[in-house]
Amino acid sequence: MKIAILDDYAGVALDYGDWQGLGEITVFRDTLPMGDALVARLQPFDVLCIMRERTPFPAALIAALPNLRLIVSSGPRNGSIDMDAAQAAGITVCGTQSRKTPTAELALLMMLALNRQLLPNTHSLRAGHWQGPQGRDLAGLRLGLVGLGNIGAQMSVLGRALGMEICAWSQNLTEAQAQACGAERMPTLQALMAASDVVSVHLVLSERTRSLIGAADFAAMKPGAVFLNTSRAGLVDSAALLEGLRRGRPFAAGLDVFDTEPLPQNDPLRDTALIDAGRLLLTPHLGYATEATMRLFYSQMADAVRAWAAAR
Repeated sequence: MKIAILDDYAGVALDYGDWQGLGEITVFRDTLPMGDALVARLQPFDVLCIMRERTPFPAALIAALPNLRLIVSSGPRNGSIDMDAAQAAGITVCGTQSRKTPTAELALLMMLALNRQLLPNTHSLRAGHWQGPQGRDLAGLRLGLVGLGNIGAQMSVLGRALGMEICAWSQNLTEAQAQACGAERMPTLQALMAASDVVSVHLVLSERTRSLIGAADFAAMKPGAVFLNTSRAGLVDSAALLEGLRRGRPFAAGLDVFDTEPLPQNDPLRDTALIDAGRLLLTPHLGYATEATMRLFYSQMADAVRAWAAAR
């Protein structure tokens, strides 16, 4: 078999999975956009092991890969694969388990770093100075959660452990669900944005939620408010967020997800003035990227390929 492992940015796939005896393995550490170069890269392979939505698989791409027989995705759900097209082409699609805690941990790290002015103060120390901008305590602040599912519920627990008040909103959130997580249910998204000192987004991207958070929502935020998105970039109007940052609403933002990944060098979000001021924290989609998670993904990918080959 010819097996390709896609989008292994950290170069750990071969170390974290038992690929011995499965066939000819090729690892790609970069991401190609949709087009002829991507088709040419993938056409020789019988099996593709893919990292969630990094490389989407719409019907047109699937149709251009006549040798493809198996797609193994990290995680149990991958909305970027056209399942009908895969089934019609006789391609088996399966996934791995995933770990539940890493994204909430990263969101907590961002919340602490931005509110305590961690980066400006470390830069001050490196420059030979001492204390710089004053940070603020999280205890007593209000954490607003856009989405109160699995990760949002974890954030509620973490926020309450720090002494924060919790409020939440989503289209389907009920009063009972909010109370079960110790959160106040807000009537609208703008009401949550206006009431919160920190807003953290934890929604699934769908046609209903795409570009959900826009200019009016950012304009409603409190002075000094912090905005976090470790979920999906498509939930937020990124141009409106950047303009809001320049106007001080929100005061600071932490982003782990982007419309194009890896983030292009000329992307407007690479605003050095905001970054240097400690008001914009960008991380390279680390929410899922921990050693334990990657070991789980790649070990189960290799196991899935082995099981599929044995059943043929």
